[in-house]
Amino acid sequence: MTASPLLILASASPRRVDLLRQIHYEPQLIVPADINETPLSNETPKALALRLALAKAETVAVNYSHDFVLAADTVVACGRRILPKTETLEEAQNCLRILSGRRHKVYGGICLIAPQSGGVRRQSIRLSVSEVLFKRLSPAELAVYLASNEWHGKAGGYAIQGLAAGFIKRLAGSYSNIVGLSLYDAAALLNGFGYASSLRSPQ
Repeated sequence: MTASPLLILASASPRRVDLLRQIHYEPQLIVPADINETPLSNETPKALALRLALAKAETVAVNYSHDFVLAADTVVACGRRILPKTETLEEAQNCLRILSGRRHKVYGGICLIAPQSGGVRRQSIRLSVSEVLFKRLSPAELAVYLASNEWHGKAGGYAIQGLAAGFIKRLAGSYSNIVGLSLYDAAALLNGFGYASSLRSPQ
């Protein structure tokens, strides 16, 4: 008897796991992809998000040819300027000063590689783009947020589901994309390749 294909998430992000569970998709394995995420010279934010999502999925799928591998990447940018995933207080401070009082975009690349069919590996990739408008941050607001440490490891130095929610005047597009994974696009990819969540009625 052939085992059912697994759903493998090529990410260590607990936020993405929680998002998938929200719409009744439960990854059976979490296999982070170890890739170089440095932008290429003159690479656009859109191209970077798509390239990294594909690279993450391909890196993990090599060892799981009979399973579904879902990967995602989030890029925060002001214009063509790509903001880093902040690891230091200085990086976070610089990002928040750039975002203060301005609109920026969050690009979410999503790639799904499905099990082999007739010896061919199937894959599809999507891009979700959300626009966010930050209020102008006061020195006190900036100091409180930086002290919270919520910025650590976050694209653009903030997490919309945390304290930074109070800084956002307006957003357009997918909220879940800003958190880390567009649920609409993830569900569309999984359903399109025949991997149904428990929300769907049995046929």
